[in-house]
Amino acid sequence: MDDLSAITDVGDEEISARDRIAVEAIWSSALDWYRAGQQPALQVCIRRHGRVVLNRAVGHAWGAGPTDPPDAELIPVTVDTPYCCYSAGKGLAAAIVLHLVDRGVWSLDDRVTDYLPSYGAHGKSRTTIDHVLTHRAGVPLFTGPTPDPRRMRDSEYARSVLAELRPVYPPGTLHMYHGLTWGPIVRELVAAATGRSIRDIAADEFLAPFRYRWNNFGVAESDVPLVAPSHATGSASPGLLDAGFRKAVGGSMEEIIPISNRPEYLTDVIPSSNLVSTAFELSKFAEFLRLGGSLDGHRVLAPGTISKAVEQRRRLRPDIATGGAPIRWGTGFMLGSKRFGPFGTDAEHAFGNTGLTQIAIWSDPSRDMAVGIISSGKPVSGNDGKHYATLASTINRALK
Repeated sequence: MDDLSAITDVGDEEISARDRIAVEAIWSSALDWYRAGQQPALQVCIRRHGRVVLNRAVGHAWGAGPTDPPDAELIPVTVDTPYCCYSAGKGLAAAIVLHLVDRGVWSLDDRVTDYLPSYGAHGKSRTTIDHVLTHRAGVPLFTGPTPDPRRMRDSEYARSVLAELRPVYPPGTLHMYHGLTWGPIVRELVAAATGRSIRDIAADEFLAPFRYRWNNFGVAESDVPLVAPSHATGSASPGLLDAGFRKAVGGSMEEIIPISNRPEYLTDVIPSSNLVSTAFELSKFAEFLRLGGSLDGHRVLAPGTISKAVEQRRRLRPDIATGGAPIRWGTGFMLGSKRFGPFGTDAEHAFGNTGLTQIAIWSDPSRDMAVGIISSGKPVSGNDGKHYATLASTINRALK
């Protein structure tokens, strides 16, 4: 078998004798995924009973993408290499929204128009913060005039775009994943209610107390060169699901991934889609959630906030906006299940979020486990999703 040691990085791990066989089985599954050829790099970090039992990376952070020139310098990935984690950041954003409930800033039953008066146009006046957080706001797509992405970081412009959204179903009646619209709505809600950027709240109240380096929405301009790129891999996959994907995220994989590598995207604040992190820091935040919103003796969320947020709000159903994958939902968090779902099989107690395409953060209180997985390839066809599912299920099976 090929020797991947030269492009494998191992961080600090504290593995008990009992867990060692399980950890090596998990890492073997991750290497099988890497060998399938659709992922230039992978990072996996798992915490068990509060200890980091696996923290490894394999592949190349730079130089190994399908559009990189043949003579590009190959730079191996490390466990500290940050990536754009896309929608995996929705969990952090949801936690901030819930934190503001804890502080009495608002109630989830408040209407969006209490904070963004113009949002009520076109039949959206009854939309509540709860509808937004649970993906029932009725605006999963940009249905109004096509927004200019270069101007969306400007609040006045963003709010005018949100006002022009036209619901595809009455708010509060149905669930459909709000891949892109969710972020600008949440960002502007938080800014209007607090007078602060959601990025600053994350930094000051959720990240600084626990000494994170990354794990926030976007990065400083000086940090952009440190963020490894994502890559569209594989060949085009036409069909109904591809058309649904294009509609949900605003373009094909080959079109949107290069945009997400640009400095203007990586320095923006998009709570739905531009969290920058490492698998180590994703698992650290998952541990924070597993412990109910506290870590290292410092509590941020009120006791009971997370347990209430992960109560089922939507039963297991396919969603075209997530590629047809069947997912259960809580309030701002995806929920695992026994046979299907984003966190492998036998994961009915797990909760978290996923990011484009096989990126995941989840907590599993039943296993005292917190997981972060980052993949840099974004396959548009093939069986890459099966490799991720196999890894997730292997984690659950090995660490019962």
